[in-house]
Formats: sequence, structure tokens, C-alpha cells
Amino acid sequence: MLETMRRNPPAAPAAAGGLLRLALAAATACTALLAPVPAARAACTDMAAPGVEWRRCRMDGAALDGVDLTGARLADASFQRASLTNAKLVEVDGRRVRLISTDLRGAVLDRADLTSADLTSANLAGASLRGTNLRRARLFRADLKGADLTGANLDGADLLHAELAGARWIDGVSICAEDSVGRCHPLPAPPAAGGPAAAVPSPTVGQ
Repeated sequence: MLETMRRNPPAAPAAAGGLLRLALAAATACTALLAPVPAARAACTDMAAPGVEWRRCRMDGAALDGVDLTGARLADASFQRASLTNAKLVEVDGRRVRLISTDLRGAVLDRADLTSADLTSANLAGASLRGTNLRRARLFRADLKGADLTGANLDGADLLHAELAGARWIDGVSICAEDSVGRCHPLPAPPAAGGPAAAVPSPTVGQ
């Protein structure tokens, strides 16, 4: 009998090994299911449209005049020397975006997040930047003549040599004078309606 057992050992160890392999396979499957799904990659060839995913895309020199990019994701993208005149960039995520020498005349960037964006020498004449976050943005030599900066956040922004003549300042009331370069010099407030007229100096006696 002992000899028979030696020749035909019990099958339990083999069965246990099979169960172990099944358990390992199940654990691997669970791990795969629980693993984080990688974020969708930017499709830099997608057409310009509201909400487009253009993070880290290079759009240097692109002609994008009048496009609607409302809510677009443009973080870390590059638009150097691109043309975005009259474009709609409302509420875009433009953190660290490069807009160097970009033509943004008449563009609407209301409530956009342009934290740490580089707008060196950008043309923002007549642009609307109402409520725009320009914290730590670089606006060196930017043209902001006639722009609307009502409610914009300029904390830590670099405005060195930026042209601000005719721009509406962040208080929504002050208009920057013609000599406003690098900082806003508000124009004198107009006299209140119905207020007393300015006094005319009397001629000196004996003149």
C-alpha cells in the first residue's frame, strides 16, 4: 500500500497550486481595474472651438482671428507671433501660456486665468480683460492702450514699459493718461454734473 501511495501521490498539492494561480490572476485583474486611467492627451490638431484641449500645444504663428475659444484649456501652450484679433478667450485656462508678440487686438479675455503667462510685447490694444487673472504675468512692453482691465488681478505682474494710455484701470473707473507707461496715471476726474463751474481768475489790478 505504501508503495502504491509513493507511485500515486495525492493530487491536493496540484489543486492548491491551481487555486493559487487563480487567486493571483484575480488580484492582477483587480489591480488593473483600480489603476488610475491616464488623462486624455491634448489633440493639438483639433479645430478651434469652445473648450478645445490645447494644453502644451505649439500654435506659433497661427492665424486664429475671430475664433471662439471660450473655456479652452491652453495651459503651457505657445502662441508666439500668432494672430488672435477679436478672438473670444473668455474663461480660458491659460496658465503659463506663451503669448509673446501675439496680436490680441480687440480680443475678449474676460475672467481668463493667465497666471504666470508671458505676454511680452503682446498687442492687447482695445482688448477686454475684465476680471482676468494676470497674477505674476509678464507684460513687458505689452500694448494695453484702450484695454479694459476692470477687476483684473495684477498682483506681481511685470508691467515694465507696458503702454497703458486710455486703458480703463482695475477699479473700473480710472482712465490712464497718455503718459501712462509701466504704470497707470489716472486722468483727473471730470467735474460732477451740476457742480459749481471752475472759478476764472480775476485780472491783476493795474495790468
